[in-house]
Amino acid sequence: MRFEIKAVKNSGEVTLLALEALNDGEAVNQVKSQGYTVLAIKQKSSSLALPTLKHSRFQLLLFTQELLSLLEAGLALVEAIEALNEKEPRPESRRVLERLIQRLYEGQTLSVALQQFPDIFPPLYLATVRASEKTGDLEDALGRYVAYQTQADVVRKKMINASIYPAMLVTVGGLVLVFLLSYVVPRFAHVYEAMGTELPLFSRLLLAWGRLIEAHAVTLLLALLAVLGGSVYLFSLAGVKRWIGTRLWKIPAIGQRMRIYQLARFYRMLGMLLTGGTPVVQALGMVSGLLQASLREQLLQAARDIREGRSISRAMSSNGLTTSVALRMLRVGERTGQMGGMMERIASFYEEEMAQAVERFTRLFEPVLMAFIGLVIGGVVILMYLPVFELAGSIQ
Repeated sequence: MRFEIKAVKNSGEVTLLALEALNDGEAVNQVKSQGYTVLAIKQKSSSLALPTLKHSRFQLLLFTQELLSLLEAGLALVEAIEALNEKEPRPESRRVLERLIQRLYEGQTLSVALQQFPDIFPPLYLATVRASEKTGDLEDALGRYVAYQTQADVVRKKMINASIYPAMLVTVGGLVLVFLLSYVVPRFAHVYEAMGTELPLFSRLLLAWGRLIEAHAVTLLLALLAVLGGSVYLFSLAGVKRWIGTRLWKIPAIGQRMRIYQLARFYRMLGMLLTGGTPVVQALGMVSGLLQASLREQLLQAARDIREGRSISRAMSSNGLTTSVALRMLRVGERTGQMGGMMERIASFYEEEMAQAVERFTRLFEPVLMAFIGLVIGGVVILMYLPVFELAGSIQ
């Protein structure tokens, strides 16, 4: 769950903080551990999307990569951000960097300075930086975040690339079908009316549709645009998205793939936080917003089990947050003490499984979709020319 907290430090300065936690008590403890006194706390809704830059042109991944390069070159943190600010051409990004520099000169830590911009720096990023401040390995923490975000972009690009060709098929096939029904069929209707011959039933229905389009073209066009606009608006509503997601989740084949995708993101983030030194229960609270509602309840129960002394592998397994292969890997991670790295390997395993599933689906779906579009267009053409074939047969 995400919380917005108004807090004050010993200096008397009031700050607005945003963070992820399992409950309000844990959120308060996180803030107190940073030396703040809590004034007010408010829960905000969590997002199921990957950490991205919403309503902002600030390029977080590029900023992190450049900052990491400057730090590895030997520059101090403030000097590195000042160097980035000097070369930054975008006014919005310059304002963000200038405020960060100002906060750092005031003596605040980098994680506290970044909390001013919750829409730019997601909770995962803040948690990574905060953990590195305790261990002194900011460069390693930034490198882990860059690796995580790069891998997340790779997975997202694979899914987008797999959907491009089917989308093109549907678009081109739809345009051809619209052209036939709105332009070609009405002209055939005039020809057959002039001939006065008896037409087959389906041909008569098709030609009646052609005459309807010709007589009410503007009205039908406006109605089509209204339907398209209404559909876009409905699909943009959060409630409609949740309803569609819930229905898809109940379809066994699709729901299982959605579960694997969410678990891949979950383990990737969790492994990165554990590697950075974040306590496991706190890390679970930070990544809970990534999971679907039912899995989030299971995660809360797993966190309670871990808090009560259960092992991570047993807590995850008993609450349905793992698979048989991942469970074995978790047990290995517990024996070796490398739980963070093992969770990242689990995420890689899930991501590879997702990539193979997408590839198999694409290879099967594309020819099926092409055959369906061909049948629809071919059926329209045959129904248009069927009276011509019958007429030619009667002449012979």
